Amino acid sequence: MQTTPPALDIQNLSATYTERGRRLPVLDNLSLAVAPGEFVALVGPSGSGKSTLLDCIAGLIEPETGTIALNGTTVAAQDRLGTTAYAHQHDLLMPWRSIVDNTAVGLEARGMPRKAARTLARTRLEELGLGRFADAWPAQLSGGMRQRVAFIRTILTDAPLLLLDEPFGALDALTRSDMQRWLQDVLPVHARSVVLVTHDVEEALLLADRVVIVSPRPASVIAIEQVPFPRPRRRALTLAPEFLAARARILIQLGSGGGS
Repeated sequence: MQTTPPALDIQNLSATYTERGRRLPVLDNLSLAVAPGEFVALVGPSGSGKSTLLDCIAGLIEPETGTIALNGTTVAAQDRLGTTAYAHQHDLLMPWRSIVDNTAVGLEARGMPRKAARTLARTRLEELGLGRFADAWPAQLSGGMRQRVAFIRTILTDAPLLLLDEPFGALDALTRSDMQRWLQDVLPVHARSVVLVTHDVEEALLLADRVVIVSPRPASVIAIEQVPFPRPRRRALTLAPEFLAARARILIQLGSGGGS
């Protein structure tokens, strides 16, 4: 019986930085698989190497050892460039481009004619509730709305794997909660496999199918928490005894791994 390969399969990945002439290990023999359509959250101490792992997956960094396979095919770093959609903590909108032009920039970079890219971007903005802001400038939008635009720009490329590096980390608590709810509503419509880096254990449990706990640098996987809660998940879930128990288990694992 033929089985569907993982959307992402990382095996024995190790990576180092060189800083002031010293080699600093960042990833240590890390292995992780993400199924098609699965949402995986990575939590761990600050500076443990989680963002470096996303950079390796995206092809921005070449690991020293190990392999990264996409949909069953091992892909070298240079060939992974542009095959994933990568959203960062800061929205990185270009202030000189309108919202529709910011949203279309990834499509233009992939070779789509500007008129067609703008038409598709405007359609997605309409579908996701931002159509009336299509001709506005980034400075005219709130932080949460700018982050929504950045996320729409990310999913517009149709890459099957989303990499989210603390995408809501710069937002205030209320806006962050609103964005978490919005993301849960959007993803079923634009189904992808997702790897999220977050320091917020509650956010991980609200959004993910599995929470992967990594050790202090150099990062390796120390535990995995399967998230049993049905979707959609709303903020009230964070008060449920089962949610609090799962949160406690993750925090204990982080503490045992030396996390702060």
